Amino acid sequence: MLTKQYNINHLRELESESIFVIREVAAQFENPALLFSGGKDSIVLVHLSRKAFFPAKIPFPLLHIDTGHNFPETLIYRDNMVNTIGAKLIVRYVQDSINNGRVIEEKGFNASRNKLQTITLLDALEELKIDAAIGGGRRDEEKARAKERFFSHRDEFGQWDPKNQRPELWNIFNGKKHKGEHFRVFPISNWTEMDIWQYIMLENIQMPSLYFSHERKVFLREGMMLAASDFLPLKPTENAEKRTIRFRTIGDMTCTGAIESHANSLEEIILEVAASRVTERGSRADDKRSEAAMEDRKKEGYF
Repeated sequence: MLTKQYNINHLRELESESIFVIREVAAQFENPALLFSGGKDSIVLVHLSRKAFFPAKIPFPLLHIDTGHNFPETLIYRDNMVNTIGAKLIVRYVQDSINNGRVIEEKGFNASRNKLQTITLLDALEELKIDAAIGGGRRDEEKARAKERFFSHRDEFGQWDPKNQRPELWNIFNGKKHKGEHFRVFPISNWTEMDIWQYIMLENIQMPSLYFSHERKVFLREGMMLAASDFLPLKPTENAEKRTIRFRTIGDMTCTGAIESHANSLEEIILEVAASRVTERGSRADDKRSEAAMEDRKKEGYF
């Protein structure tokens, strides 16, 4: 799959660009952090950050906003990875935001904590005085993501204005800000899902088992295949059954859809992605709540 030199050159160019952006963050900001979800994009970001500062350790912490509805496999992978590379991990919990009255938990069959992450994240950034939050957003995954710059300014309320962004000519990034403001930084903005998987194979990056074919109890709801769990009560008309599935994206269990798949290797995943006519965000229930669901959440301060 990666024997053609032009494919490898393309990936190395993307790698070089991303490492440059990550080093710019370290140079321009006093207290950055890398937002880690346990998904493939944030895993690649950690790998790129290690390369950017090798042989030193990553000079900023990983920040994980835990909804309390994570896949157990994600948390196991996160903890093993952090121990292996010696990174600093900071975790903040949506449950604490609920307990403290900062957010109100949704009720009903379609209740999700995914949107509630916004307040927990903003509170964490303020508490920890984070002035740059590095994230794994890619411009191909969702149309609102395509409006972002590499350095994406947020005001003192953590909000984003897509109509008021700074130009980035010749890879010159302007990280100037007023007190209380911060930046979201997206080093892999120019990568696609295919680039991510080909790079994972090129670099032999270990991935969570959720991305590979496995048997799991799932049920169908509004055209989506969701994992059966204690967090999602079944409607009287729904039945959970075992199927051979995998996940293209990893997030909150209540809104992350699976796909039927027998892809057991990186090569098979790459072939499957190449043949797919549905974007990976097409398997996220939270993006289907409205046409502008993601953009509305980003304006409010969501990652």
